[in-house]
Amino acid sequence: MNFLDAIVLGVVEGLTEFLPVSSTGHLILVSTLLGLKQTEFQKTFEVVIQLGSILAVVFLFYRRLFTDIELWKRIIVAFIPTGVLGFLLYKVIKGYLFNPFVVATMLILGGIVFILVEWWLKRYPPKYSDEDQIPYWKAFAIGLFQSLAMIPGTSRSGATIIGGLLLGLNRKTAAEFSFLLAVPTMFVATGYDIFKHHSEFTFGNWELLAVGFISAFISAYVVVKWFLDFIKRHTFIPFGIYRIAVGLLFFLLAGLGFIRFPQ
Repeated sequence: MNFLDAIVLGVVEGLTEFLPVSSTGHLILVSTLLGLKQTEFQKTFEVVIQLGSILAVVFLFYRRLFTDIELWKRIIVAFIPTGVLGFLLYKVIKGYLFNPFVVATMLILGGIVFILVEWWLKRYPPKYSDEDQIPYWKAFAIGLFQSLAMIPGTSRSGATIIGGLLLGLNRKTAAEFSFLLAVPTMFVATGYDIFKHHSEFTFGNWELLAVGFISAFISAYVVVKWFLDFIKRHTFIPFGIYRIAVGLLFFLLAGLGFIRFPQ
């Protein structure tokens, strides 16, 4: 990996972290196209630069994050399932699931689910328009949905948004709660990954992480503001279609021999 690769991956991370299209999935797919192998550092890089995107959310929602106790109670409850399952399944996820085949499959399945959920919402209008109204058991359930995103290609934001929609949150509330839930989730995930692998990093590795981190922060800041405005007027169906198209594209590229799925 060089500095240009780090910038490209940082921008991709920032653009996709809060869109329901799987940032980790896109990082794996773009890395494949760039010819970057999924080494331990590469996998850690793809996790750590997500923290740059998360800091963009802290910057945008700092007043609520530092003043709303009721919100934090629900965020903590929602974080518990991912925290526990992520710790227990860490080695399995990084060892076997970080590959283009899993990503492409989950992109397609997630796209289909988004389209079906939008059809379901026409029959069952939302009940909650503010994060502080979410019952604790529903916050926990959203956390269970987030746990599905440990499978690359699922999309952390996509899973939590779908969970929120099915549990009665309107689109804006589901998206904002997803963003805010990302704060403790990604801080813990990033900290744990750095703790596990920091001894393997060279000075050059830290420089690449810094470049990717900054690129992710800038692009995420732009995307979050755009996304919240977009979902006030549109459904999530375009993202479902996009996911299916990207997943099929990579199956096509694999069939043509441009990328290689694991045997």
